[in-house]
Amino acid sequence: MIELLTSPEAWAALLTLTALEIVLGIDNVIFISVLVSRIPEPQATRARQIGLLLALVFRIVLLSLLVWLIGLTEPVLTVRGFELSWRDIILIAGGLFLIAKATHEIHAEVEAAHEGGQDGRSAASAFFWVIMQIIVVDMVFSLDSIITAIGMAQDLEIMVTAVVIACIIMYVSSGPVARFVAEHPTTKMLALAFLVLIGVALVADGFKFHIPRGYIYFAIVFSAAVEFFNVMARRNRRKASK
Repeated sequence: MIELLTSPEAWAALLTLTALEIVLGIDNVIFISVLVSRIPEPQATRARQIGLLLALVFRIVLLSLLVWLIGLTEPVLTVRGFELSWRDIILIAGGLFLIAKATHEIHAEVEAAHEGGQDGRSAASAFFWVIMQIIVVDMVFSLDSIITAIGMAQDLEIMVTAVVIACIIMYVSSGPVARFVAEHPTTKMLALAFLVLIGVALVADGFKFHIPRGYIYFAIVFSAAVEFFNVMARRNRRKASK
């Protein structure tokens, strides 16, 4: 451990891997922010905290199972000469789940299907299903994140440190992101479109067709910048009309 602290290569690997884990965690934060916007604020905060804690737990557990995890990339199913591993199957299933969930949420937004006057039982049920959906997506994103970490670093200490730092940053940023998404309906629609895009990328990865993440993140950043200026323009127009 002392050798790692004094090794420039270890610090470079830690910084690089931490940055990559933060970028990969953006998808997780967006999904959780969209989900918790459907439930009342006290429960939304608790669901967000539980979701990000589970994201950290899943990542650390997967890191502790390195041998088993590496085996997930070995082919287990062949369909007409096309080989699929457990990782591929999980990514395909997770991507399809994201696409279906985001499409359902977009439909609900377009149709303005907002539930009103929930009683305690229905609110508890909504909270439970939000947590269940967060668990499913946490598992998918954690798997992708940890396999990436294994490919970039050799030392378990570096991987765990990078994952913990990334999850802390995800936790700090999730509150502002969730509030912003809840307060601006057009931003929520944009976030749902991002989830469809990410879901398609996961399915493509599962079928061995890799879409460079740089293209996806550039599209997200560019669209988010345009939406930011739209929000600022609407705010300035409201101020001018008063």
